[in-house]
Amino acid sequence: MKSIGQDSLKTRRTLNVGGKHYDYFSLEAAAATIGDIARLPVSLKVLLENILRFEDGSSFRTDDARALAGWLQNASSTREIPFRPARILMQDFTGVPAVVDLAAMRDGIVRLGGKPQKVNPLVPVDLVIDHSVMVDAYASKDALQKNVELEFERNGERYTFLRWGQEAFDNFRVVPPGTGICHQVNLEYLSQAVWTAEVDGHSVAYPDTLFGTDSHTTMVNGMGVLGWGVGGIEAEAAMLGQPIAMLIPDVVGFRLTGRLPEGATATDLVLTVTQMLRRKGVVGKFVEFYGAGLNHLPVADRATIGNMAPEYGATCGFFPVDQMTLDYMRLSGREEERIALVEAYCKAQGMWRDDATLDPTFTDTLELDLSTVQPSMAGPKRPQDRVTLKDVASAFQSELTKSLGVPANDVGTRVKVAGKNYELGHGDVVIAAITSCTNTSNPSVLVAAGLVARKAHALGLKPKPWVKTSLAPGSQVVTEYLDKSGLTPDLDAIGFETVGYGCTTCIGNSGPLDDAIADAIEDNKLVGVAVLSGNRNFEGRVHPNVRANYLASPPLVVAYALLGRISEDITTAPLGTSKDGKPVFLRDIWPTNKEIADVVRGNLSRDQFRKRYGEVFKGPKQWQAIKVAGDSDTYAWSDASTYVKNPPYFEGITMEPAPVADIKGARVLAVLGDSITTDHISPAGSIRKASPAGDYFGERQILQKDFNSYGARRGNHEVMMRGTFANIRIRNEMVSGVEGGVTRHMPSGEQMPIYDAAMRYQREGVPLVVFAGKEYGTGSSRDWAAKGTMLLGVKAVIVESFERIHRSNLVGMGVLPLVFPEGVDRKTLRLQGDETLDILGLEKLTPRMQMQLVIHRADGKTETVPVICRVDTADEVNYYRHGGILHYVLRGMAKAA
Repeated sequence: MKSIGQDSLKTRRTLNVGGKHYDYFSLEAAAATIGDIARLPVSLKVLLENILRFEDGSSFRTDDARALAGWLQNASSTREIPFRPARILMQDFTGVPAVVDLAAMRDGIVRLGGKPQKVNPLVPVDLVIDHSVMVDAYASKDALQKNVELEFERNGERYTFLRWGQEAFDNFRVVPPGTGICHQVNLEYLSQAVWTAEVDGHSVAYPDTLFGTDSHTTMVNGMGVLGWGVGGIEAEAAMLGQPIAMLIPDVVGFRLTGRLPEGATATDLVLTVTQMLRRKGVVGKFVEFYGAGLNHLPVADRATIGNMAPEYGATCGFFPVDQMTLDYMRLSGREEERIALVEAYCKAQGMWRDDATLDPTFTDTLELDLSTVQPSMAGPKRPQDRVTLKDVASAFQSELTKSLGVPANDVGTRVKVAGKNYELGHGDVVIAAITSCTNTSNPSVLVAAGLVARKAHALGLKPKPWVKTSLAPGSQVVTEYLDKSGLTPDLDAIGFETVGYGCTTCIGNSGPLDDAIADAIEDNKLVGVAVLSGNRNFEGRVHPNVRANYLASPPLVVAYALLGRISEDITTAPLGTSKDGKPVFLRDIWPTNKEIADVVRGNLSRDQFRKRYGEVFKGPKQWQAIKVAGDSDTYAWSDASTYVKNPPYFEGITMEPAPVADIKGARVLAVLGDSITTDHISPAGSIRKASPAGDYFGERQILQKDFNSYGARRGNHEVMMRGTFANIRIRNEMVSGVEGGVTRHMPSGEQMPIYDAAMRYQREGVPLVVFAGKEYGTGSSRDWAAKGTMLLGVKAVIVESFERIHRSNLVGMGVLPLVFPEGVDRKTLRLQGDETLDILGLEKLTPRMQMQLVIHRADGKTETVPVICRVDTADEVNYYRHGGILHYVLRGMAKAA
């Protein structure tokens, strides 16, 4: 991979900053040839620079640059362009399987006669271990220490494997456990806004861009860094130098005016933005923020908004660089030389925002006056389902009998909890967690939570005894300013001791509930509630015993721990009784905006960032003690390992792929509904004993306490195959009235776990198809949702609409994504699951072509319907023909060897 191209448009220029010279590829110079681009959205200017820098007459062409300039004519385009990010960001749940794939590719290239060293990252890769710590211990002084010890005990194999990867691969760094959440580490330390590289003795400056193997990579959009989440498969191809093809996106402009009112938080703002953009419809589009409201919106608040781009459906939520960006970079400890370069570069490239900046041309726009934002929450199942705070209790009561399925005469049920002096009922909060990259990166909301705790503690309030409380800071800097401000003892007193530095509850690592509470919920089918400062609240994600999940700001998390139930209006109900016997209300403990700002201003400093990130790659003593055996270019796979297995993707690989053929005689594995998330398809949380994965562990004498989570087991395809479609809340319409990963095998009609049926079909040589409704694959950029689907033998997924990343992941694993035409769906086709299917047209595959789905019904009748192939680009056609993107890249490497 060449670092720069041939510069046919002669745009290379020199920028002098502080006496140092940087080469860059000038957009102004390009405009002289390709046309005026002054009103191009900044996010598209970043894509244009990428083409100018890599232009080689082959993968990157001058016509691609002209196409981006031509976007301004209609503010839309159907043109495909290449993109190559400056770097890759991973977290360990997705990073471990990516490194497993790289290790397997080294074995694969050896089979093809190549050298293993050819498989090596060609762009910088940072993997931050943040997804493995679980909330086992809580509300105690030693909770952090206990959880760290358990984390290393459970994940020793995985961490040893990552240490091997750190030694074996170039351009690959690992940020050890206990440092923070990957997106906050990225925001506070890794990102530079403008990246530099030494090329042939010259310093070259260019926009900091990235792909992340976590959908919330978009958080860094808040400091002017263009990046978004991709599947691990796509990220692996990018790190191996493969340009990723993408359609020039529509760009929706979101004008912000005014400033947040008293009592409203950045969390309230992002939930409002998410709801507005979901209603607007921005799936697959860029969103770029502009307007005078940005003058009052600090980077921490911008990052909160950027973070939830996956929840509002956009590829990214981008904020151009401005003075606020430079202020944040200075606060967070970036070098002054870099800050000066960022300012000079962005101004030279027309990527700087201030009040004099002309509004860009957008595909569409919408507007929000920040002063109208109200305190809000979102739930009980989707992040876009915002409810104003005063209406949360009544909305929950309505949802109880609707989406949560509680009979009207059971709504008031309360039951005694065995061995406890309290009862539980529908709507009681059993988890209150300050968690997630979305909010723990934001000092204002963390300080607000601390001030709520301080006032509650002073009044003698305590959380209700059935509430599991936790605080998981997004970085160690949070602890620095909470300690300095004296808020840590107050949070500890209210049960919010620090439990770990990682994602915890937001990713489903909420740990066990008290056995008596879990039994009361399950035995009586109670709707328990989690209130968390997270970004995802899909059912089955946060905890298997909790069916209703509400997203809230950190101070509201503390307040709901005190109230103990969501079925009462927190704006009017007493949270508890003070030491002098008086009722205490939310208004009594809620801090003012000035109180919050004063604490932040007096206790957050540049020195804290410099101190905590000074030894960011060192890690705790447990990490330092890990020994890596030998100096091998290929990994020594262990048959005994249940964490890291050599996947079967490259077994029997040949230099040329087999011809693509039509799919014939397929059976239906599952018929699913709308909004099937990647959590439904490939859960990340706990593993049940009574499941195919539980059986796998039982056969190997592994105790249930040592199962760990699906997320931690993603380096083992045997576990992940068994976990595919195994979410306890998934509903297969082939098996009415049953929750969980169950299907009917055909033609026998036997009911069995989906994994067992898939293996039986494989033995019978029968290909499989999955049907679903709208928004299939929403949620995390989880490559195992595609890998597991492929390994089960599914050849095609046919739905009404796909989420962007999951569709790409399916193609990347050689699974055919198809969509019904308007007006046709699984219901209009009256699919029962006993049909056999043919999919015709694959032999002449072209992007977005129409294919034929032939349905052979059990009564002998046949129906043919058109379906649209969502293999969207010419590059994707090549990936599919090769059996997946990694096979395509590996064959290319072997041929070039």
